Amino acid sequence: MGGFFATASKEDCVFDLFFGVDYHSHLGTRRAGMAVYSEELGFDKAIHNIENAPFRTKFTKESNKMHGNLGIGCISDYEAQPILVRSHHGTFAITTVGKINNADEIVDKIIKSNTHFFEMQNGEINPTELVAAIINQKENFIDGIRYAQEIVDGSLSMLILTPKGIYCARDKMGRTPIVLGKKEEGYCASFESFAYLNLGYTDYRELGPGEVVVMTADGVKTLVPAGDKMKICTFLWIYYGYPSSSYEGISVEKMRYNCGRALAKRDNVKPDIVAGVPDSGIAHAIGYSNESKIPFSRPFVKYTPTWPRSFMPTHQSKRNLIAKMKLIPIHDLIDGKSLLLIDDSIVRGTQLRETTEFLYASGAKEVHIRPAWPPLLYGCKYLIFSRSTSERELITRRVINELEGGEVSDEVIKEYTNPDSEKYQQMVDKICEKLHFTSLRYHRLDDMIESVGIGAESLCTYCWNGEE
Repeated sequence: MGGFFATASKEDCVFDLFFGVDYHSHLGTRRAGMAVYSEELGFDKAIHNIENAPFRTKFTKESNKMHGNLGIGCISDYEAQPILVRSHHGTFAITTVGKINNADEIVDKIIKSNTHFFEMQNGEINPTELVAAIINQKENFIDGIRYAQEIVDGSLSMLILTPKGIYCARDKMGRTPIVLGKKEEGYCASFESFAYLNLGYTDYRELGPGEVVVMTADGVKTLVPAGDKMKICTFLWIYYGYPSSSYEGISVEKMRYNCGRALAKRDNVKPDIVAGVPDSGIAHAIGYSNESKIPFSRPFVKYTPTWPRSFMPTHQSKRNLIAKMKLIPIHDLIDGKSLLLIDDSIVRGTQLRETTEFLYASGAKEVHIRPAWPPLLYGCKYLIFSRSTSERELITRRVINELEGGEVSDEVIKEYTNPDSEKYQQMVDKICEKLHFTSLRYHRLDDMIESVGIGAESLCTYCWNGEE
């Protein structure tokens, strides 16, 4: 995943840019960068590795020495960006959020025009560099941006910094957001709607699907109007979004309360306490507690002072260990208790199984698990979330193959998406048994959509039902 921020100001913009990007730290763990422009100094850019240190620590020096009236920045789970490009469009900086599934196909097509690309350490081409190359195939930025949105299979939102202003382009299906803020000194564009509030901006408006605007300190001009179809990622509300953010006018925190309430309405267990896996499971648990009248409690807390989210080894076994080490038990709230635990999701199942075993070892009598999303059955085609998780690693797919006696067709997988079917219940029961839960009940997809409050036709739910 990743997040970005841009600002166009009548004054120096670096203070706003620094903190606006920093407010996206929950969306990325590997790379971060800032690029600025001023008429006097031209372009300036900095990129740092943030795997073992927070954004603020790595960019303190740049926050004092960089100067400009226009700026873009990002935090990324994958490639180094923003990148600075010199082409027939002039010099520009670009940052992107999304996923390009047909990168090899596009690269082969562009290389035929004698273009070259720099390979990253893993042998792949930087997706943001590829987007810049696509844009450069056309005679102007508007045509180039529209061309990129047209030929990329996946999702693509971008910010482009030029001497004349900042181009902001939302994914053609609106899978990821761009929201604009306004204050007397200028404007900003942000992935997260809360990132600019403490910087003195007020909400201006959200870009629609496929909309392209150019932003200066004096205003925002629409260059390409929004389309009429949207498929925004539902996962943003369930997990990725920060509690204080909102998308399409729907609050992340409120949506999570709605999820918890819906889970409680369909449940029949009577635990002693309801708890959420910190941090994203907590709001879901509060909603469940409010609806069920079962007390909310915190039987464990996450130790964060020296364990930032970015401090996670790439090797899966070590990631599981680190995730477990972050949780500190409060034995008085666990010993002899029946617990109902809500997590945002179950992916591989490893971490939640270890959390459950850790609760049993701390004296828990029962551990009932209630994931806040439906069973994950398909790898995401639109966000970088799925780069680290192949479909074969999903606990649902492993269990289905076990139940069916081997690899199965898409038609068979589809049968397991229906929460009222016998196959679905067999899958859930088997997962419950494998992960040593007392009971397991997933959030239903129809209830989750209702929890958001936007029509199903406007939400991307591919990873749960395989429907695009």
